[in-house]
Amino acid sequence: MSGTELTLTEEIFARVRLKWLILRTAIEERLVYRGDFAFSTLVRFLPIVTQIFLWSAIFQHDEARRLRGYNFGEMVSYYLLVMLARAFSSMPGLSTGIAGSIADGSVRKYLIQPVDMLDHLFWHRVAHKLVYYAVAVGPFTLLFWLCRDYFPGWPEWPVTAAFVCSLLMSFAIGFLIEAWIGLVAFWFLEVSSLIFIYMMLSYFLSGHMIPLELLSSWIPFVDYLPFRYLAYTPAAIMLGKVAIADLPRELLIQLTWIVGLWMLNRWTFSRGVRRYSSYGG
Repeated sequence: MSGTELTLTEEIFARVRLKWLILRTAIEERLVYRGDFAFSTLVRFLPIVTQIFLWSAIFQHDEARRLRGYNFGEMVSYYLLVMLARAFSSMPGLSTGIAGSIADGSVRKYLIQPVDMLDHLFWHRVAHKLVYYAVAVGPFTLLFWLCRDYFPGWPEWPVTAAFVCSLLMSFAIGFLIEAWIGLVAFWFLEVSSLIFIYMMLSYFLSGHMIPLELLSSWIPFVDYLPFRYLAYTPAAIMLGKVAIADLPRELLIQLTWIVGLWMLNRWTFSRGVRRYSSYGG
């Protein structure tokens, strides 16, 4: 009995050490080109300024004007929070990377070694986000401080806690959606069209372009899609657009999407491996 427990304990520690090794190695890889990484990170803040000027022109500096419950200040703060959420949930290169590894045969390393493909890629993305926010925390802090007058004020602690939970789960949803698109390459040689379609749908249906309140009359089913949890839901929670009493339900739905997408990824990977063929050395 004690031998079994010891073996199980050793296995758990071995898995933890493996995840830490993957995370540490991925962080070191991204820090090799830290200058280029920092520059590309800072350039991504330029569209934020453009959006502020755009909404300023739409509202024409009229503080009393409202669009589906948003005044100018709330719209600016919404967009800033959406940019923060998208920095968590966006996974540039994940789908193409998976599809490329399937096409060139390098996916074999996950089939012959005791390393789970999705788990390995997940920790690589965690490392990417850690390095990204280590660079972006300064610009984000400065931007939010400059636009502090647009925010309605610091919310109650349950709202802040729900916002943090929603942000973290948006990362998981973004990872699982793009990982699944990449796994489709087991059946299709080219997934770039699917990636393009996903990016277009995500831009509109996640609330990245405009709040979903402005789309609900045109697309009534938008609230039932997982895209809304990539950007809109964390921002809406922080701005008080979701009642405190509804926060547990909202987070539970988001968690349910994570479980469903995880199961879909596992099923797709197992079916794809069965039909996968690789030749050469």
